[in-house]
Amino acid sequence: MECGPVLPDSLVLEIFLHLPHDAVLRVGLTCRQWLAVSRDEFLWRKLFYSYYRIPRSVPRHPAAVSWYREFRRLFDCIPCVEVQTLREHTDQVLHLAFSHRGHRFSSCSKDCTVKLWDTERLDGNIAMVHSSSMRQFNWGYTQFSQFNADDTLLLVSGVYMGPHNSSSGEIAVISLDNYTLLSRVRNKPYDVFGCWLNESHLISGNLHWIGNMTSCSVLWLNKAFQDVESENVNVVKRLFKIQNVNASTIRTVMVAHCRRHDNPDLLLDYEAQSQARRQKGQQQQPQQHQPLLFDLGTSGSEEEDEEAVGGEEARLPTARFPQPSISGLEHVLQSCKNVGHTELAIETHVAKVMGRAHTKAPDSSLIEPSEPGDGEDKTYLLFTTGSLTYSPHQIGIKRIKPDQMTTCGPVLGEERSSDEFFDSLDHVIDIHGHIIGMGLSPDHRYLYVNSRAWPAGCVISDPMSPPPIAEEIDLHVIDLKSLREERRSLRAHRAFTPNDECFFIFLDVSRDFVASGAEDKHGYIWDRHYNICLARLAHDDVVNSVAFSPADQELLLSASDDSTIKVWRSPRMVRLAQAPSRLLRPRSLLPSWLNRNKNSTAASSVNGNPLVRLGKHLKWDGAAAGGEEEV
Repeated sequence: MECGPVLPDSLVLEIFLHLPHDAVLRVGLTCRQWLAVSRDEFLWRKLFYSYYRIPRSVPRHPAAVSWYREFRRLFDCIPCVEVQTLREHTDQVLHLAFSHRGHRFSSCSKDCTVKLWDTERLDGNIAMVHSSSMRQFNWGYTQFSQFNADDTLLLVSGVYMGPHNSSSGEIAVISLDNYTLLSRVRNKPYDVFGCWLNESHLISGNLHWIGNMTSCSVLWLNKAFQDVESENVNVVKRLFKIQNVNASTIRTVMVAHCRRHDNPDLLLDYEAQSQARRQKGQQQQPQQHQPLLFDLGTSGSEEEDEEAVGGEEARLPTARFPQPSISGLEHVLQSCKNVGHTELAIETHVAKVMGRAHTKAPDSSLIEPSEPGDGEDKTYLLFTTGSLTYSPHQIGIKRIKPDQMTTCGPVLGEERSSDEFFDSLDHVIDIHGHIIGMGLSPDHRYLYVNSRAWPAGCVISDPMSPPPIAEEIDLHVIDLKSLREERRSLRAHRAFTPNDECFFIFLDVSRDFVASGAEDKHGYIWDRHYNICLARLAHDDVVNSVAFSPADQELLLSASDDSTIKVWRSPRMVRLAQAPSRLLRPRSLLPSWLNRNKNSTAASSVNGNPLVRLGKHLKWDGAAAGGEEEV
């Protein structure tokens, strides 16, 4: 049988350029010629930018080997398929934390327990291996946990319900060998949370009020094992003593180790990426970096920002279980009842004058960026703070010097003159909004910050009346090497509580993705390089925390006020887990996303944007996708 005339490849390519991606993949099955053209790099570059709605100025991911595989990675490797729901908690689940190996994770809840879970069972399911109740220590609930660097100890932070509903918290250290309690440390205010400095030392906080709106935050280094044999061995040492004004306090401490700042997993500055490629011998034109603001929630017009009243009620979460408001706020409100604005203003002015006179001068060398190749392992303490009002609106940065890494030496820290009451901050970054979450990238190069913005140009005249905060949550990205904001991610996630009821929403960062909870009953996943939202993960109530497995970023957990923990895996991993053991079949072309339109529940949109998928099961034909090759 004779074949008819064959169309030139250029003409076939021109036709394919007018087709959607799924049609290109189908027609590629027609013949060998069309198969070859359907894999054309120029074709998939065009399909990639149009489908994911990415500006053409954004370059391809530096680790990508082809446009086709990059298209497939963003579709097939996102943990958006719900594979398991854990219901062992009996109240709101507030926080999740993975071990560094990824073999276990912990969860904290309003039911006042901390639970440990195993992720390496042979059947692929996650199961609880231990649960500890903290009610015997008069805790109200557990709120945060963290594994130490070698995964032998677990730090658990909770709210301590002492007399008069004080804002005190407590930190417990649990051995993961036999689940015994090793030590307990007071932590005030409770939303300092606490964190590990190294394998055997943790950081806690204390707060001393020295006026109606003036206080002093003291950060302590604590030895995890406090049952030492000698009474001459220190188990605590003061790290820093910092003055607070205008009812602000230090909260949410975390430690960043900067040993990998010159060799990060992913450079977010597009121009720096181009420079790195040129240094490797690739001759590419540098692209001017433009921070992106890609907003799924609005189109830019004020009219479209307004929502109908009927829709407002439907999107609001159910009422949260009563909990203490912003820590320390009750003290300030009580103290200011019988004090006029003039007296409070005078107090703040005097506190600032005294602070300038009695604060140790900062050491500029501590915060200066390292020279390329310097290799010095700098350690920074990061925390939220403020200077204008009680709501946290600034990121404070303080370097921890090598001699401060242990509790050896004077209990009150390094010697200082009698006039130096306070330590100064090495660097402050103002977010201009209420900070409600922070998370570090795995290489500790970038700090991601959830915040709810204040109105542009607002002036704060009363520290007890902060500006109204936006419902949209901004996800800021701060480069800890240059100490500047790198870019702002899209506003897909939302929150509704006012200033004085605002609560922490934990986010997490993997090598390629960043995820966050939200008050709109969903978790969200973004691609770190392209700054686009890729998936929306549904719960029945507020999503408080998300966590990527450090061993596999295609495994994600989400915790919610609906008392559940949901386990999400990528379509690729689900397909691999379900495939029976057999010899690999011959590879063919048709990828998984051909089935996307066949399954109406597999994908959805946020405000009309088709690339944001609801977290539901997506089917992918492994053989048709070109085999189970790594992406």
